[in-house]
Amino acid sequence: MNRKGDQKPMIRVMLIDDEEDALNLLEILLGQVRNVEVAGRYLNPIQAIDALSQTMVDAVFLDIQMPGMKGTEAARRIRNISPELPIIFTTAYAEYALEAFEIDSTDYLLKPFTAGRLENTVARITKNLYKEADTVQPNQAPVPSVHSLGGFHIVSPIETDKEVMWRTKKERELCAFLIHHEGKRVNAGVIIEALWPGYDLDKAKSYLYTCLSYLRRSLTDQDIPIHIRKGNQGFSAELNDIIIDVSPFETLLNQILDEENMQEKHYNQMNEMYTGDYMDGCNFDWAIARQLEIKSLYARVLRKWNRYYRSQEKLSLAADSLQRLLKLHPDSEIDGRALIRLHLELGNRSEAYRVCLQLEQAVRVQLGTELEEETMLLVRQTMERQSAHPNES
Repeated sequence: MNRKGDQKPMIRVMLIDDEEDALNLLEILLGQVRNVEVAGRYLNPIQAIDALSQTMVDAVFLDIQMPGMKGTEAARRIRNISPELPIIFTTAYAEYALEAFEIDSTDYLLKPFTAGRLENTVARITKNLYKEADTVQPNQAPVPSVHSLGGFHIVSPIETDKEVMWRTKKERELCAFLIHHEGKRVNAGVIIEALWPGYDLDKAKSYLYTCLSYLRRSLTDQDIPIHIRKGNQGFSAELNDIIIDVSPFETLLNQILDEENMQEKHYNQMNEMYTGDYMDGCNFDWAIARQLEIKSLYARVLRKWNRYYRSQEKLSLAADSLQRLLKLHPDSEIDGRALIRLHLELGNRSEAYRVCLQLEQAVRVQLGTELEEETMLLVRQTMERQSAHPNES
């Protein structure tokens, strides 16, 4: 399927339906769509499957309700012959949509469908063919950015700074949940419990499959090479070597913890990588445990940097590491006291006073309690110094 200029490739399709009239209508509608060639049409699915081993086609349009062999069974046999071949179900029965998704169908067309609806399906098939033709050197193909620090969003590999758009919030959450599991298959029951806890099981399954269908289309239509796979009662997000920002961040943090000789370039590097808590602001209950784990790891590394900079008498950097710790844990009195003392040591009374006010506010508002006695004493001393020298730093 070579292309010349902007000419779209001709796609060859096979039609399978037990009704002659249905085959005729489908062929007529496909004839109204440019660059489509019907390479074969069959009333008997078994004959069609046999012909597939000898006929090159780019997609199969397949009815579901047929005597002798249902279309879903025929689709599974086609999958054994050609695992990646697009299969489009054409049926008058909506109740097979879930089973069709499990077979990893490209589309599900409810009869009677229009030429416009069919054109959208053909466009999706054609788009995938373009991708295959253009990917001569896959290692040099543009890669999307997946961000899970400071929220969750995916940036298009084609258009800089353009984020993937989602049809629903649950579709976005499902994508985040599967990426959270880093390519591992997750049981459907586990997904339902995480995203639709307490829902009626049949309704939750319907919601899940609807979201999966939306998700697959969103990723395909926006050129995101993340593939949603099904197997063994579960689903996974095949990331295809796409790097999620949290992975190199965690790797760097663990490397710093293991280092005997600190490399100061890593300090700026890790702080630039940290753009916020894991899945911050998304309200994903299932992400809380990992969020706390990463936050704790980052805090441990910042404390190591603080000890290192104190030992090197680089007090401004020591103060910076403590300030970052207080952003992570605003009510941490031990870190707050250390930062107040360090500012006083540096002669920064106004900064020490500011930390006192922030710490007092955080403890009272977030914890609903009073400062520890040691902290209160230090706060009073700092305020007295500030009052005595209000115009000095």
